[in-house]
Amino acid sequence: MTPSRWQVLLGLFLVPAAVVWPLMGSVYSSLPPLPWTAVPTLLLLALGEFYSAFGVRARLHGHPLPAWGIRGELRRLRAEVRDLRAEVRSGRGTQRGSRIDPLTIARFAALGKASAHAAAVLAGIFTGILLHVAGNLDIETPRADAWVSGATAVSALVLVVAALFLEYSCRVPKGPDDRDPPSVPPTPPR
Repeated sequence: MTPSRWQVLLGLFLVPAAVVWPLMGSVYSSLPPLPWTAVPTLLLLALGEFYSAFGVRARLHGHPLPAWGIRGELRRLRAEVRDLRAEVRSGRGTQRGSRIDPLTIARFAALGKASAHAAAVLAGIFTGILLHVAGNLDIETPRADAWVSGATAVSALVLVVAALFLEYSCRVPKGPDDRDPPSVPPTPPR
């Protein structure tokens, strides 16, 4: 699986926007007002993907998991105390962070890619709706739909950013053996 390309995401944004904008001229009057519930849904998905990205990134790089808030900080401190106790008892060093299954990383990467693509399509759809209703902002229903479609498009773009960060966080860091060797010309045999 290759990382998401910005050209593909841009196409997934522009094509639905270009299709929905003229299509709304014929069907807008028969549609109910747009629901606002997509905005918090997309933002919660983005929050979950950001949180997952930080956790995956920390585990891959061997750092302690991120701890947000008092409960998270207490959890982190308890884990450090437990690790230090184990280190003292056994006389060996402890490993920071915990290992993560490679299949789980692949699933997170697939989730990030799928979320980025779906959110780009949603952002395009709601941008097309916004472009259609932008000419009628003096009427109450199109004005409300403009706010909802604009907020939904922005929320979808936030989800695209979160999904791309999740996908980026799933890249395995290069180890010391993975570095490119210095370019030294081979010595000719004698």
